[in-house]
Amino acid sequence: MTVHTDVPARERGQTDAPAPERVSHAGEEEKRRKARYPGRQTWAAWPAYDAAGLGFRGYWYPVAWSSNVAAGRPVRITLCGENIVLVRDSKGLHALYDRCPHRGVPLSTGTQEFDGSISCPYHGWTFDTSTGRLGAVITDGPDSPICGKVSVATYPVEELLNLVWVYMGVDGEEPTPLLDQIPEELRGVSFNLGGRIKVRRGDWRLTCENGFDEGHAKFLHRNAMWRRFKSMPVWNVTKLEQRGRWLFRVQTEQHWTAEFPGYGSWPPERESRWRIKPSADGTQSISNTGNPKAPHPHIAAQDYPGFVSVSMPGVLRVVYPDFIHYEFYVPYDADHHRYVGLMVNFDSGFRSLLFKAKYLGFVRWFFHGLFAAQDAWMVDETDAPPERLYRPDVSLTTWRSMCEDAAEERTARLNPTA
Repeated sequence: MTVHTDVPARERGQTDAPAPERVSHAGEEEKRRKARYPGRQTWAAWPAYDAAGLGFRGYWYPVAWSSNVAAGRPVRITLCGENIVLVRDSKGLHALYDRCPHRGVPLSTGTQEFDGSISCPYHGWTFDTSTGRLGAVITDGPDSPICGKVSVATYPVEELLNLVWVYMGVDGEEPTPLLDQIPEELRGVSFNLGGRIKVRRGDWRLTCENGFDEGHAKFLHRNAMWRRFKSMPVWNVTKLEQRGRWLFRVQTEQHWTAEFPGYGSWPPERESRWRIKPSADGTQSISNTGNPKAPHPHIAAQDYPGFVSVSMPGVLRVVYPDFIHYEFYVPYDADHHRYVGLMVNFDSGFRSLLFKAKYLGFVRWFFHGLFAAQDAWMVDETDAPPERLYRPDVSLTTWRSMCEDAAEERTARLNPTA
């Protein structure tokens, strides 16, 4: 274990000015670092994004399946670096700060001794689940004088899409309507939904950038079982287009083969012989693969300019002909995120049953399992910044700028006189 012994100048009784030799040393170290890691050294060009390691405030986040939060069984989650306990009782669903103020024991380890409350397992401090107010202390009797003088924080919580959503605001601000944050195509229609929720390693920003990244899918996922028999372009010409709160990747050209000087052609025959060939007339698939298929009428009616889009606070939408895939990158702590992957199909009747059977039979394992695991692997291996970006990474820099604009708009809205 390395022990760092640097002590701030004030604590050593020195002035604020660093010693000249330390400046020189720091300058040399900076030169060596840039030599080792060429390119952008930090995300300082996007200060709000750079500071959002624990997520952006002012948004609803999906944290659990509704069915996993049952009465009498408190559930502990971590969101934006804060520990929260979810509690269900006759008054509904509640979210409270998961720490008893007495000695710091997590309330999620406690019990619901009385309806509408949760009791710390240590000394029986009992909190109202709606207000967070301390209403009783079982080990101090009915007239305990501390009752009403202590509270734990509560969080706005709602249920939608079979999910529990928690609003992370600042200083008790009123939450925005949850429905406003749900993708527009899911409002007022019936659909079939399958998905997976899992806590994974890696900064939420890295996994969001991986999802919206233009270049990785055509190489990283080319031999995944989900894409085993589908042709994918070697490279695309892409532009970015923002419509409302969504930023779209729009493919203006697709190149299915390429000749690389000094190396040869790609893809090699061993990887392409079993794949469905691209359409001879150049028709593009909505999912950027070589087998064009007419989209479901509800999907076609949305008139998306591109099949991949992203929105605040970190939601990916990938459009396929017969379903739409969503990924919510939910901040957990500085080193982990909660992956919430949803697959939504708009069929009804027998076709609805067929989708459910396909999803449970193999799609869930191939798509939300093996396919998504490749992304989780790369996020876990990514160490950025520093970073040296290339042309397709305009998707990432444009996303970061969009986050910056959204953060500025929120600040202006909350502080109109600033």
